[in-house]
This record gives sequence, C-alpha cells and structure tokens, in this order.
Amino acid sequence: MFLDEARIYVKAGDGGNGCVAFRREKFVPRGGPSGGDGGRGGDVVLESSQAHNTLIHFRFNREFKAGRGRHGEGSNCTGQAADDLVVRVPTGTVVYDQETGAVLHDFATPNDRVIICRGGRGGRGNARYATPTHRAPREHEDGFPGQERRLKLELKLLADVGLVGFPNAGKSTLLARVSAARPKIADYPFTTLEPNLGVVAVDPGNPDGGPSFVMADIPGLIEGAHEGHGLGDQFLRHVERTRLLAHLLDVSGDWETPEAAAEAARHDFEVIMEELRQFDPHLAAKPMVVVASKIDSMQNRSRLESLEELCRARNLELFPISSHTGEGIDRLTHALVERLAEIRAAEALTVIVEAPHMPVRAT
Repeated sequence: MFLDEARIYVKAGDGGNGCVAFRREKFVPRGGPSGGDGGRGGDVVLESSQAHNTLIHFRFNREFKAGRGRHGEGSNCTGQAADDLVVRVPTGTVVYDQETGAVLHDFATPNDRVIICRGGRGGRGNARYATPTHRAPREHEDGFPGQERRLKLELKLLADVGLVGFPNAGKSTLLARVSAARPKIADYPFTTLEPNLGVVAVDPGNPDGGPSFVMADIPGLIEGAHEGHGLGDQFLRHVERTRLLAHLLDVSGDWETPEAAAEAARHDFEVIMEELRQFDPHLAAKPMVVVASKIDSMQNRSRLESLEELCRARNLELFPISSHTGEGIDRLTHALVERLAEIRAAEALTVIVEAPHMPVRAT
C-alpha cells in the first residue's frame, strides 16, 4: 500500500529530577549535601532512509516518545541521560509543523538527520545549592519537560523524469516497457491509483552499465483535477522534484474530421498544462518533452500533425512512440538522457561574481 501523507506526534524525554541527599559516612563528619543532578531526556531525531519508500509504517504507530532521564542519586551521582529516539522517514519527505504549517525540514538527500524535538535538561540536586552560609540545603530542582510537536509528513518521490497526462494515455505501459517496474495496466481509466517508480537503463548491454535515470508514473489527470475531480491533484507533489516532464498524449482513435482531431489534441495538451499551473506555476515551467503514444493504433495522422505544429510553436520536442511494438522507444530514452545531462550541467554551474574593478597602479 502506498501512503504519502502522515500525521504523527513526537515528544522528547523529560529531564530527571535532582536528588536531595546528605553524605553519611564513617570518619567523615558533617559530610554535607551530596544530591546529584538529574539526567537529560532523550532527543527525537528524524533520519532519511532509502530503506523506506512510503509512509506506511506511520499508519498505525503515530506516537513517538523518547525516554526520560534518570533522577539524580546520592554521592553526587548524576542520573543517566536517556538515549535519543531515531525515527526513520523515506528520502524525499517534507516535515511540517501541523499547528503553524511551517516547513521544519526537507529530507532531499539520504542519511540526513535533524533533531526535531530536544530533550529536557535534568534538574539540579541539593549539592548545587550549598553555599558558605547555607550548608545543608534541602532544595532541589525538577527536570525540565522535553519539547513536543505534532508533525505532518509529506512524501515527494525523487525521480529524474515524471510522466504526466490523461488517464489511459499509456504512461504505465511506457514505464513497464523501459524499466523493470510492473504497474497495473488495463483498458479502463484510472488504472494507476498510486505513483510508480522505475529505473530506466538506456544501454543495458553495456558492461559499464551505461547511463540510467529514474522515471515516475503519476496517476492520470483530468480537467478540474485541482478542484478534486477524478483523483484530483494529490499526486502532483511527486513530480515537483523531477528535473524533466514527459507529457504523454494518446494519438490513437478516430475523429470525423481532421479539424476535430487537431482541436482535440490542442485541448488535451492545454488541459494538462492548466492543471499543472493551478497546482504550482513552477511545475508548468519545468523542462518538458511531448510524447505521442499509441501510434500503432493511429487511425489518421491529423492528431499527430496537430501535435507537431503545437510543439514547433512552443519549441518542444515531440517523440511519437508505441510501447506495444517498441517503435520510437530507443529514440525517446536516448533523448531523455541527453536532456537530463544538459539539465544537470546547468544545475552544477556556479554563479561567478565578478570582483569590483580596481584601478591599475602605474609603475
């Protein structure tokens, strides 16, 4: 079961109480106060892990409490500090404060750790209150409470290429064709009810492994998804981190006139783009390629020709493919690798700030 949202309660451990004790030992007259301090409570630490890919382990266990520190003891013995509680979340999880909505941390990389709640400090024992004029104090300090929070966890899958489009556009079939992923495939809408990931190896016969990338299949969108129609836009967060979008459009089927086919192609393209803009304007501005799927079932070329004109006008690359026969698949995967390499190179560029102009001293 795929779960990409969870709400949990976390509480750090309380500090141990300080001790009230006096030294009673043979040959040590007037030993004085010897109460030790309490131990520190355990912190709650969140850690990103690649061993988890959903938030399903938070479905029934929603409370996480670290241990409290031990109380102080006599003979100036400080109480033992409690161990930290480590809670592992999938890489790609964003942690929000449920009450304020503020982003506390974004686990974009694996093995990232952050202390989300700090344990309470231990209280002081009566030995800390001894002074030259107050030699037998009976005061002590209780341990301080640990921090507590209610958190909202949102998982955003980490992928290089995200597949978007209408239901039954061929996204799951394409993912199954180019990777080892086996998403559910059927001839009815909304077959995909949860995102799927697959690793695409462009040149599997290469002894060095060849280039590869991660592709994400997102459940289909329909018009009005941002208003909750269909499955809504609840899964679009999973393509926010992708570097490249592949917009799939079905070119199979038949229309009464070429004009109707062309109008349908433009309408389908604009509907998906509008849903992306409604969810996040930056999502619609991501680098994109257009994929014309199911060309093996194409009745006429009017819809494909309309897409070619649309892509030329928008300066987008168009890749006609058939996931059933494999036509155009190699060209598409190699093009995706090249585009990803360009995007990564652009991300790696650092901004060089020019030094202010300094006058040259004449010699």
